[in-house]
Amino acid sequence: MAKTSKRFVCQSCGAVHPRWAGKCDACDAWNSIVEEIVEAAPIGGGKRTSGGQSGKKVDFVSLKGESEQKKRLTSGIGELDRVLGGGLVDGSATLIGGDPGIGKSTLLLQAAASLSRQAPVAYISGEEAIDQIRMRARRLQVEDASVELAAATNVRDILASLDRADGPKVAIIDSIQTMYVDQLDSAPGTVGQVRASAQELIRLAKRRGIAVLLVGHVTKEGAIAGPRVLEHMVDTVLYFEGERGHPFRILRGVKNRFGPTDEIGVFDMTEIGLQEVANPSALFLADRQDGVAGAAVFAGIEGSRPMLVEIQALVAPSAYGTPRRAVVGWDGNRLAMLLAVLETRGGLDLSGRDVYLNVAGGLRIAEPAADLAVAAAIVSSLTGVPVPQGTVVFGEVGLSGEVRAVGRTDARLKEAAKLGFGQALGPKVRREKRQSGQNRVENGASMLSEIGDLGQLIRTLEESADGPIRILDADARR
Repeated sequence: MAKTSKRFVCQSCGAVHPRWAGKCDACDAWNSIVEEIVEAAPIGGGKRTSGGQSGKKVDFVSLKGESEQKKRLTSGIGELDRVLGGGLVDGSATLIGGDPGIGKSTLLLQAAASLSRQAPVAYISGEEAIDQIRMRARRLQVEDASVELAAATNVRDILASLDRADGPKVAIIDSIQTMYVDQLDSAPGTVGQVRASAQELIRLAKRRGIAVLLVGHVTKEGAIAGPRVLEHMVDTVLYFEGERGHPFRILRGVKNRFGPTDEIGVFDMTEIGLQEVANPSALFLADRQDGVAGAAVFAGIEGSRPMLVEIQALVAPSAYGTPRRAVVGWDGNRLAMLLAVLETRGGLDLSGRDVYLNVAGGLRIAEPAADLAVAAAIVSSLTGVPVPQGTVVFGEVGLSGEVRAVGRTDARLKEAAKLGFGQALGPKVRREKRQSGQNRVENGASMLSEIGDLGQLIRTLEESADGPIRILDADARR
């Protein structure tokens, strides 16, 4: 084993200090100095540099050549495999983050039980005792799976247990914040410990071809706790999302070196664990009511799958001098921009009204194509005119009020038709697409009412109301 030493480095400016201090003298940053392990440079094997260190020449190869396609390990959980890009890759490192109690350990224990039918699996917990894991396995009805369990936090002991010829092919570490390297004096969970522990585990994964899954805690802001470099070190970063009041859970990929980065998996939390949701659109629209003002069905795309979700808006008179804007499941900055466009280009008076926006079901939407559906829900709530029944809405709204084209229109219309929707409000289909022989777009265009700008959207709602619509005042709302 190479000789190691310790040093204290400022994470803000990179200055090296002889000992830990609360404030960096170089950049005046507070609590930025962390402890790191430094391995001694090898001696011999290369030309000596001007600094006195020596190195070994690196062998370069051509970019052209046959690449080895490694077989993936499928977890048996279709929604998890979808987000991973088809399964786990040998020697990969996957980081899974999420709020406490959201179901990370449940998902990984179910995946471990399924993976154990194909390859040896080790589940190492630093937060639970062995009996606690067995109790959860009985509740999930996977207690008969041949999974090796261990409760350990010392990385040196874990590496010694995994680094063997007959070792496991999949290792689950729950969680990385509880692991520690005994060469560092800092407590587990600190920046230095998290980075050093992850580095040692990832190094073993690459050398032995073990697929390592790391569970990461999240901060109040929803980001994975610890150094940001941790997300750069791993191959895949997944976020497990969901609202406490909803049984739905969303597994979202934000980084993947072996697959797509915009896929999501949908689960339903039940008494016996997480169940896959084959048709998320039907699940998110199960409790929807027709003929209610302030609601619009958005036809979106999450990764490779089309998905319908209800967007709800409530516009109410403000009781204070500054109107309130509350958003759940969408970008608050984008809502502010859209409200400004509705006022300036659409002629609506929203300056003295509170606006509340909610994406039903606990789903978070980041697609710009939701602009038109949000605008339709706001106009519907403001005027009291419901969006026509059996209608889905999608399209991006520009600052001049125009509705811009979005991708995969055919997939959106097909999903809407499958669930019984007969009309769609969306952007104009590009002329070159229509002339390119894409029959799917032509067939779906019969249910698509093209919206050019926000003014046309308001006129479409007027036609459905059989007359001009007006903004409701407080008395009319009562």
